[in-house]
Amino acid sequence: MSVDVGLYGVGILLLLLLLRVPVALAMITVSFGGIAMLLGFQPALGIVTSTPYSFVASWTMSAVPMFLLMGFIAFHAGLTTSLFDAAKAILWRVPGGLAISSIFACTGFASVSGSSIACAAAMGRIAIPEMVAAGYRPSFAAGAIAAGGTIGALIPPSILMIVYGVFAETSITQVFVGGIGVGILTAFSYCLIVFGYCWLRPDIVPRHLAAGFADAGGLPAILRIWPIAILVLLVFGGLFSGYFTATEAGAVGAGGAILLSAVTGKLTLQVMRVSLLETLTTCASLFIIGIGASMFTRFLGITGLSSFIGSLVAGADLGYVELMTIIVAIYLVLGMFMEPFGALLVTLPVLLPVLKAEGISLVWFGVFVVKMLEIGMITPPVGLNVFVIKNVASRYVSVVQVFKGVVPFILADLVVIILTIAFPAIVLSLPQLVF
Repeated sequence: MSVDVGLYGVGILLLLLLLRVPVALAMITVSFGGIAMLLGFQPALGIVTSTPYSFVASWTMSAVPMFLLMGFIAFHAGLTTSLFDAAKAILWRVPGGLAISSIFACTGFASVSGSSIACAAAMGRIAIPEMVAAGYRPSFAAGAIAAGGTIGALIPPSILMIVYGVFAETSITQVFVGGIGVGILTAFSYCLIVFGYCWLRPDIVPRHLAAGFADAGGLPAILRIWPIAILVLLVFGGLFSGYFTATEAGAVGAGGAILLSAVTGKLTLQVMRVSLLETLTTCASLFIIGIGASMFTRFLGITGLSSFIGSLVAGADLGYVELMTIIVAIYLVLGMFMEPFGALLVTLPVLLPVLKAEGISLVWFGVFVVKMLEIGMITPPVGLNVFVIKNVASRYVSVVQVFKGVVPFILADLVVIILTIAFPAIVLSLPQLVF
């Protein structure tokens, strides 16, 4: 009977999501109704009143606003604007150098921001006009930035990884370190796409840039990234050496971003106001989804559905490849219609018991699932990065053109996913080395 209630609850949740009910509201409604049906109204009311505090008051979750504040201050104070110029100064001789510079600039931006949307928006404003002026086809230029933005959630600090670590009760620091390998692999796979187009379709990606491009950067452009370099060394030097926990690293990063902005003369009341406001609004939307997911996890635990699914998968005797194929298909479909946090928190209560039963590393899966969720950021019809790029580069491209531009990068992402499944050491070797 309880398992049946759980199955009905999952079905109703999927129906509400298809009807475009907000994820948090859908999970809270289903959880409250299901618990009330099984245990009564008062126990359900008790869970509704206690869950928000128990989730938000988590010490580990305090890293989320701190890392967000660090990224927003670095962005609004202009500390990140030099990343693209520095990458150009280093890579200008490389065929397709502008696109490759933008991808590596996205990777650098990711080291101070856990948001792929912020990464895409920041680099899109700077890089797309330059690429179009240099002869790049606008759709490809926009697609490269939209895809490059997804690296923002793979290179630590990653807000998705923090939330995953809290729900999976696994080491956030190890997931952070594991994400570095996949983030770098993703960046190089995107660079290979650029190289391929450069040699096969020079009408889309020009092989040679106009004269004078080399004079635009040079050593001064590289030296201008010193505030970001100090911030990265401060945060990750302490984090990976074990001197900071992930939570403490967030506070150190936020404080460091404020101090470096002040030293460079870019910290203003407007920068602080906008950064704090965006941090608060982002945290509010994220935490309400987390509260709904916590309630949904309790609901599934009470019904016994999580244990039932775990035993069902074990009884089906699915192999590793078959199980991962099913999980990849689930996230590819969800990514087409849901934003990453919702897709992550809806699926974790169901998948975690299965992963534990199959002996799959939760550190590895944390990096894997973030990569899958980020593919959803550039797949139609609800690829958030695509719409962000359309907004910042509307004079160059339409939404359809951006979606066309990301297709080769999605194919590269699928290759990265296959390699990550086939060779878990891509994720696990660095955490094992460091810890």
